[in-house]
Parts: sequence; C-alpha cells; structure tokens
Amino acid sequence: MNAQAFRAQFLADSVLSASPAKLLTMLYDRLVLDLTRAESAQRSGDRPTANENLTHAQDIVSELMVTLKTDAWGGAAQLHSLYSFLLGELMSANISGDPERTVACRKIVEPLRDSWHEAAAQLAAPVPTTVPALAGAASGGLGELGVG
Repeated sequence: MNAQAFRAQFLADSVLSASPAKLLTMLYDRLVLDLTRAESAQRSGDRPTANENLTHAQDIVSELMVTLKTDAWGGAAQLHSLYSFLLGELMSANISGDPERTVACRKIVEPLRDSWHEAAAQLAAPVPTTVPALAGAASGGLGELGVG
C-alpha cells in the first residue's frame, strides 16, 4: 500500500471510529480550514481553488443543518438559522469572489468550533466514581458514592 492510500485508509478509519462529538469537531475544524484556504485563494485570484474550498464548506454547513435535531434543545432553531445564513453567505462569497465575505463567515464559525471543542472535551473528561468526602464511608457498608 502506498503512502497516499495508507493515509486515505487511516482517515476513513478515523472517521468511522469517531464518536459523534469527535465527528462534529472534525467537521468544524475542516470548515475553518476550507474557509482559510478559500480566503487565501480568493486573495491570490485563484478562483478554481476558492470555489473548491467554498463548495466543500457549503457541503459541511448543509450536513450540519440536516443532522441538527431542532427539537433536541432550545437553541437548536437559532443554530439552524445561523447555518442557513452561513450557507447563503458562502454562496455569495463564492459567486462574488469576495475574500472579506469569506473572512466574515470564518469569524462566525471559529467561536462555534471552539465551543464545540470545549463541549466535546467535557464529554470526554473522566467522571469520578467516588466522592472524596465519602470515600471513607464506602468501606462502612455504603456503595461507591456513599449510598447503601
């Protein structure tokens, strides 16, 4: 297996084995990368590369919209509206070739990405199985959390 095939297989395996939280952060990371690359391409006049990256960014935002469960939590409808706005702005940035519009989209996405990374890290943090103040009580016939 050559290096490129190995890398592709590794990436595919990483995606297939990732938790939902990890997949979400991976999508946001790639979205920011696409926007950064698109801006650079727009500034250098490379329309094909800008188009490729902005189209991929639109695909990611579309996927985020489709998979968002708007009835799952109170802010989901507003997040869906934000995704809809971003999708329109990405299309406009691509049509106009305006790097400032692309930057504006990235400035919206980056804080969201950071927030999702924080949430994912909290989900991944180990939960203590004992309460320190009650650890001694556990040996007195009580369960691990001090409850019998």
